[in-house]
Amino acid sequence: MNPRPNLETAAVQTTISARHGHLSPGTQEKIIEKVEAVRKFFDRVTAISVTVDLEHRDRPILELRVRAEHHDEFVAIDQADTVFAALDGVIEKMENQLRRFKERLKEHRATGHKHLEPPSPPVAS
Repeated sequence: MNPRPNLETAAVQTTISARHGHLSPGTQEKIIEKVEAVRKFFDRVTAISVTVDLEHRDRPILELRVRAEHHDEFVAIDQADTVFAALDGVIEKMENQLRRFKERLKEHRATGHKHLEPPSPPVAS
């Protein structure tokens, strides 16, 4: 039995909301499809939240929040000419945050073994 859940079987709650406007169901589906890609960088993602601010329609602001087990939320915000350009920007920022966090976790675990002193040879009597 595999102790780690597969990406396809693990349930991740994904929510999309819009401020000052409305997103079509087709746009929402494309956003969900794209943000699911961040799961490949960190397998302990539990929730993904996307907020699209359409107050300035010519420069929408997109906020991506990713919640992971045993960690606070990761947050990325970007503003671009289109919703999908902003989405690509926040996904890139989020991937970098998750990659750096994962590297820090690995380094943290590895430092304990590097600093151990080798056992001293037995003293001859």
